[in-house]
Order: sequence, then C-alpha cells, then structure tokens
Amino acid sequence: MTHLTILAFALVAFIGIATPGPTVLLALTNGSRFGIRTASYGMAGAVLSDFVLIGAVALGLGALLAASEFWFSVVKWIGVGYLTFLGIMLLRSKGTLEVRSGSGTDTPASPRTVFLKSFFVAITNPKGYLFFSAFLPQFIDPALPQFPQYAALAITFALIDFGVMFGYAILGSRAVRLLRKSGALWLDRICGGALLALAGSLAFYRRASA
Repeated sequence: MTHLTILAFALVAFIGIATPGPTVLLALTNGSRFGIRTASYGMAGAVLSDFVLIGAVALGLGALLAASEFWFSVVKWIGVGYLTFLGIMLLRSKGTLEVRSGSGTDTPASPRTVFLKSFFVAITNPKGYLFFSAFLPQFIDPALPQFPQYAALAITFALIDFGVMFGYAILGSRAVRLLRKSGALWLDRICGGALLALAGSLAFYRRASA
C-alpha cells in the first residue's frame, strides 16, 4: 500500500464523513448541549465503532449482511428504532441551555452515556457495513498481507472521523453562545428532525441498493 493510496483513501473518506450523518449530528448536538469535553466521549465512541466496523468487514460480516436478508433487517431495524428514539428526544427537548463561564451547558450527561450513544448509533447502521465492504477492497492490494492494510485504512479513517466530529462539536459549542433559549430550542429541533429523516431513509434502505 503506497502513500498515494492512503492519500486517495483519506480524500474520499473525508468527503463521506463530512456529509452530515448520525454520529456527526450527535457531535454537533453534544457540543452545543454539553460542551467539547463531554462531546469528546461521543467522538471516542464513534471512533471505536470505526474500528469495529472495519474489523467486521475484514472478517466478512459485511458480506454476510449483503447476502442475508434476515440479518440485514435485524441490524437495520435496530438502527431505525434507536435513531427514531434519539430524534424524538431532541424534538421533545425544551432547549434549556445556560451560559456558564462562556460555554453552553445542558442537563449533565455522563461520559458513559454519551460514549455508548454514539457507538450504538454507528454499529446499528447496516449502511456502514455495506459501505466499507464496497469501499475498502478498492484500496487493498491482494498481493500483500491484508491485516496491515486494513489497520492502516482504519487508523486513517478514524483520525479523519474524529477531526470532522471535533469540528462539528466546536461549531455547536460556539453557536450556542450566540443563541438565546429559543435559538437553542430550534437547534435541538433541527437536529432531531434530521435524525428522524435519517431513520426514515434507513428504514427504506434495501440491500439491492448497496
């Protein structure tokens, strides 16, 4: 695997990651509601999911989901249900944000909860498994050992993912300083609606379109 291959992979990965998805939206809302420090636990959960997803694809789980309607549906509907739950929770939020020492805070959330929320959202999205199954082999040289190549791609993807999420978390944290309570309420509403829209798109996602 050459440096040019890694660079090409990083460019395509950045484009895919920067397009708002569930974990990116969670980074944005966590940054606005709890601040960067707590949001970082969610980023860590999403990064761990990157390694789990890529490892699963390397072991063949992506191919299993592509071949099995049953297991694809199981993972898909768990993901749909969880995204719907998160979206509804944000829609029901009262937007009760206070400004303390220049940073936005909301009802305290435990690092464990924030971590698991982002991790669970990512690993219950079958599109991630199918995406990596179709995407990663294009950058793998079959004539070379597989594990070091998958490891290099996983580390590259995780670093880019963390950087993008960190940027969104900062955006959420900075934006909330400029918003009154009504503005914070609308930020929750927009993110909640976006998560519900993603849940809807996942509900209609079919293996044949992968």
